[in-house]
Amino acid sequence: MFSELSAAANAGLFILSALVIGFAGVALTRRADMLADRSGVGEAIAGAVFLGVTTSLSGTVTSVTAAAEGAASLSISNALGGIAAQTAFLAIADITYRRANLEHAAAELTNLVLVTLLMLTLSIPLLAYSMPAFTIGAVHPASLILIVTYVAGLRLSQQVRASPMWHPAQTPETRRDLPDVEEEGAPSTARLAAEFLVLMGTVGIAGWVIAETALELSAQTGMSQAIMGTLFTSVATSLPELVTTLAAVRRGALQLAVGGIIGGNTYDVLFLALSDAAYREGSLYHAMEPRHVFLIALALAMSAVLLLGLLRREKSGAGNIGFESVLVLAIYAGALTFQIALG
Repeated sequence: MFSELSAAANAGLFILSALVIGFAGVALTRRADMLADRSGVGEAIAGAVFLGVTTSLSGTVTSVTAAAEGAASLSISNALGGIAAQTAFLAIADITYRRANLEHAAAELTNLVLVTLLMLTLSIPLLAYSMPAFTIGAVHPASLILIVTYVAGLRLSQQVRASPMWHPAQTPETRRDLPDVEEEGAPSTARLAAEFLVLMGTVGIAGWVIAETALELSAQTGMSQAIMGTLFTSVATSLPELVTTLAAVRRGALQLAVGGIIGGNTYDVLFLALSDAAYREGSLYHAMEPRHVFLIALALAMSAVLLLGLLRREKSGAGNIGFESVLVLAIYAGALTFQIALG
């Protein structure tokens, strides 16, 4: 269907789908915050599960669709490029929060666990890449290990929240994760859940359109799938993270904002496991190119800087922006410049 359209028409559908994803992200934030309060799981876990998984749905669909059609490079670049883009979005959110450094105000032990989990899961594709191309039914064992590690990490995060062994120092700028007082006439939990599922479906459909139009645009314009995935689909499918993070900061749900980005990043690594199952030409990890290894290293470096910022909890830097936000944006800008230079 999309192959019959012109490049301009495909580009228009691509942009329209990105806008749909962005607007749906705003609606998802409010419902995720309310569901977090009602379920008692806390904003950091809600950010990782409700927001992280849901806002990443479009990216999941994009990567899996691309892998199923044999476009391994687009699939991998979309997943890994999204992690870098979303970490940069958190730095942008830090700029918009003027009271203090966001990583200081949103102190939460769960987020430290989630960043560590992210770095652990990022190492698994690298290990698989360096191993023989062994598969079971065209699926590499690393994909199962990724899923098990992710589930175990979320369980550990819940245990840490329930029984923390240490607490961050409280300062006047620290925003505690307390349930909001709901206004009279607030929608029921069942209605919230139903609306949440509808928005998830909308985001998923938009992600499929982005994958299909991206493949056609790559062929029509001569742009490599790696560049298309790193610069365009990863940013477009990551728009919910940007929108929901900024919206969460505006609502004062700081742990939700940080947890949504970190949780979304961790879930994005699972794109590779799901895409590996959809990719029928062997191990997806062995379809990786040097530039994909570069993207993993980039994601690890940006995550390490973020972890240092969460541990250091710098109260305020220039304009209340922490050192980690400056470094994250600088690293991301340098990486994009390098990727574009590679062509």
